[in-house]
Amino acid sequence: MNPNYFFLAAILGVAVSSLAPPAFAKAGHGYAFGAPGKPEQVSRNIEVNLTDNYYKPDAITVKKNETVRFVLQNSGEFLHEFSIDTLAAHVAHRKEMAEMMEMGMLTPTGVNKKKMNMTHSNMDMGEMDHSEMGMSDAEKGNGTPMQHDDPNTVLLAPGESKELVWKFTRAMKIEFACNMPGHYESGMKGAIRFVQ
Repeated sequence: MNPNYFFLAAILGVAVSSLAPPAFAKAGHGYAFGAPGKPEQVSRNIEVNLTDNYYKPDAITVKKNETVRFVLQNSGEFLHEFSIDTLAAHVAHRKEMAEMMEMGMLTPTGVNKKKMNMTHSNMDMGEMDHSEMGMSDAEKGNGTPMQHDDPNTVLLAPGESKELVWKFTRAMKIEFACNMPGHYESGMKGAIRFVQ
């Protein structure tokens, strides 16, 4: 076989792979900074109080390859979120949360479970931009329920407590934030710093 064939195939393979769209940080796609952790591997607990509209503490430190259990308590009067991600992912997620509020899936104080479990095909999605949500054309109207179920994110109603176990595998710039409309802008965010 002609050796130029292999060279051309390799060049085409690189070109095609560079055209592939980036993977969204959604359930099943993975996260550059870590993954859901195993409870039996937790090295420590970090208690986080979610209030209207700040976290206490507002910054935490973690080590590379450390598995942390976040013990979360919403002591505020509104629905809050604890989401670990990059700034860019939080910006995109805030758009999703605003759309979920507009559709009545989320309210200022809770989750409308009936609307949250509706499928895209029986909802009036209007002019919603599904590309920002990482949704394929096939999912736009195929009956896929729109959910708030990313493994790096927890929603807490007023008075609710939950836990999130996360393994931090790569040191990079990330933060925890509440992406409910207006909450991030009001200061509901916190730094995650990696230490040796």
